[in-house]
Amino acid sequence: MTLFEIIILAIIQGLTEFLPISSSAHLILPSELLGWDNQGLAFDVAVHVGSLLAVMIYFREEIIRLTAAWFQHGLSKQQTDESRLAWWVIVATIPAVFAGYFGKAFIEQYTRSALVIACTTIGFGLLLWYADYTAKLRKNIYQLTWKSALWIGLAQALALIPGTSRSGITMTAGLMLGLNRESAARFSFLLSIPVILGAGLLSTLDLLEANIPVDWSAMFYGIGLSFVSAYTCIYLFLAWIARIGMLPFVIYRLALGGVLLGFVFW
Repeated sequence: MTLFEIIILAIIQGLTEFLPISSSAHLILPSELLGWDNQGLAFDVAVHVGSLLAVMIYFREEIIRLTAAWFQHGLSKQQTDESRLAWWVIVATIPAVFAGYFGKAFIEQYTRSALVIACTTIGFGLLLWYADYTAKLRKNIYQLTWKSALWIGLAQALALIPGTSRSGITMTAGLMLGLNRESAARFSFLLSIPVILGAGLLSTLDLLEANIPVDWSAMFYGIGLSFVSAYTCIYLFLAWIARIGMLPFVIYRLALGGVLLGFVFW
């Protein structure tokens, strides 16, 4: 990849990892519009590392509190708000683990087309609009139950289908379950930590087994740029989401899906 391609793809990955607009839909556009090659396994590892560092540093205080509470109260009868929330993150992660293990081969073979990505970008965008439009917005993140966490986790498993958007579908589920916008977003971002970590580890293992030469400068730029763009995205999204709602992202998804459909049929 050229330096320009590295910069653009790293920024795209960092932004779209956490915005409800689908990273897979955006990463297909450079190849469709400009004929760029696939970003490659090593670069994929780099942007995963950058995104993971961003979300862990931003939520470092919550991570410390939840981890300490889980080890102190997680296995006792006297649960605290933090230990319960730590359990709900674990519960919500389980469906994605099973879906990834059993469904990865099928999804990679049958769903990685521009048509599928266009349809899921539009369809799940409309679902996000419906969830936001009808949302009760009454509950905060500590009012989640294990059933709610499981439903959000099942929704997250759908994000294996390209174009769905992991953050988008988990926020959609959170809104449907009565969470306010900020709580739905915060729980979605906390859920991203084990998912990104797992995906990054799997990509690293694949990279080691493939014995592919590594462009270390591309790795450095990928980590740095995806970190900056992802951290900025999380900060601004949480600061604005209560005021702006999901409609701007829905409109964007519909426009993006329309562009992709144009490439498919024209």
